[in-house]
Amino acid sequence: MITLYHAPQSRSTRIIGLLEELGEPYAIHPVSIFRPMTGEGKGDPANPHPDKRVPAIEHDGQLLAESVAIVLYLCDGFAEKGLAPQPDDPRRGAYLTWLAWYAAELEPAMFAGFAGELDASPLKRRAYDAVLHRIETALARGPYLLGDTYSAADFLVASALAFGRSVFPESDAIDAYIVRCNERPAIRRGQALDDASGVQRLAA
Repeated sequence: MITLYHAPQSRSTRIIGLLEELGEPYAIHPVSIFRPMTGEGKGDPANPHPDKRVPAIEHDGQLLAESVAIVLYLCDGFAEKGLAPQPDDPRRGAYLTWLAWYAAELEPAMFAGFAGELDASPLKRRAYDAVLHRIETALARGPYLLGDTYSAADFLVASALAFGRSVFPESDAIDAYIVRCNERPAIRRGQALDDASGVQRLAA
């Protein structure tokens, strides 16, 4: 059984969608978190995340925190679900690169936009412009980051773009990409389950 430590309308919401994609049995353990954008809430002693944030999962005696670590662990652990190219797949390098890029480039650029730092910092503006160019170049080549096949890299990148859509310029390609990824049945089920706190959700 996979246990997800979850706070509604947070980074852990998308992990419900990932668990729905995998179709493995899981349980949602609701926890409270501090929400820095509003200053509300506080860390939950029952949350095993080292920083009392979300997401975190427990599985087979393993504790994993942070979205990229969870994606890597689950999608490699349940390789038969086809969400991650395996080590012998020629797309593996590009897949791992996109996961690292999401954490190292996309998220910092997005939050610099939220904080209004782009005009005051040429370095952050260049990094932001590079992120935008990278996304648009990839989407010009195919419907997904790895071409014709949806992967967990799309899961992470599309969820971030949807959350931070207001800080990126108008783009039909980005809008269509977000819709394409977020209208997957499993992702829609995950969003619907977001507020089902206190309910033990078992995937079929």
